[in-house]
Amino acid sequence: MAAERPAAEKTYAKRRPPKTYQAFVQRYPELARAWDIVAEAGHEGPLDERTRLLVKLGIAVGALREGAVHSAARKARAAGVADAALEQVVALATSTLGFPSTVAAWSWVREDDGKRRRR
Repeated sequence: MAAERPAAEKTYAKRRPPKTYQAFVQRYPELARAWDIVAEAGHEGPLDERTRLLVKLGIAVGALREGAVHSAARKARAAGVADAALEQVVALATSTLGFPSTVAAWSWVREDDGKRRRR
């Protein structure tokens, strides 16, 4: 059985995802349900919520997946992870990704921060 999601993740789940995501889910509901099952299974194990969120951000940064970086940063912030921690995750990627790719990922994390501050 899947682990119970922490309260902060449940709070994030109540927020509206991007419109493109919503349209995709409406068009392919079975894929969305399958994806939710896979995502839930990843919650099982010894890592706490904050660590899981930072690892997910690191994976997104390493894969240079802009949308996943935005998503991971939003979810981490919603769970109370400090911007400094998010930026450190990105900075750690420099020696592996190289400077230009790391700066790109850093800008993606910062874009979401700017949107949040303007609200």
